[in-house]
Amino acid sequence: MDNAFYKNLPRIIDISCVKANHTLDEIDEMINAAKKYRFVCVFTLPSFTKYAAERLKDEPDIMTGGTIGFPAGCDTTASKVFQAKELLSMGADELDMVINITQMKSHNYKYVYEDIKAVIDTAEKVPVKTIIEAAYLTEDEIRIAADIAAEAGAAYIKTGTGWAPSPTTIRHIKIIKDRVQDRVKIKAAGGIRDLNTLISMRNAGCDRFGIGVSSALKILEEAGKL
Repeated sequence: MDNAFYKNLPRIIDISCVKANHTLDEIDEMINAAKKYRFVCVFTLPSFTKYAAERLKDEPDIMTGGTIGFPAGCDTTASKVFQAKELLSMGADELDMVINITQMKSHNYKYVYEDIKAVIDTAEKVPVKTIIEAAYLTEDEIRIAADIAAEAGAAYIKTGTGWAPSPTTIRHIKIIKDRVQDRVKIKAAGGIRDLNTLISMRNAGCDRFGIGVSSALKILEEAGKL
């Protein structure tokens, strides 16, 4: 990787506090880190979205992300549409939506498509990343989920929420990239804890990364950014 990659590394990393036990103090630490190192976007669970947006209102280059259907994706479509509207009203600049994993595993692909499309239509011009939770899917299911997300108009296919018991792998990225080519971008999330993994995923076709704060800072340290 060239010097420009390392210089702009924070601009391809979304940092997050999206676990059920993350506290307000930890969210504040995340926001402070975003301001200091210029990470591109921050994500919290929905009850803190408005708080994060308000704290970042004077930082136009740092976006606030909204989470829909975390972590299982099995909310009704109407509920996801409501969540999208509420998060947008709170100031979310991007939406990360978990697809309906149960319906996907049940091969109800029409439902999965319509669920995604309803949120994308609600978001209008706001980018929607569709989280397929690849750790729960077979390779064939990953390919099908990627096709569905691309057809529905997703801005990104995201590999996971970070809640799954196993991490995103380079194999997941390669499967998605081989399937969608340049139809849709890819965001990797879940278990990305070192610079070598990030670079390998970048080389495999990944455009953005969702990483917990401590791991993101460790990666910047490895890259000589701290």
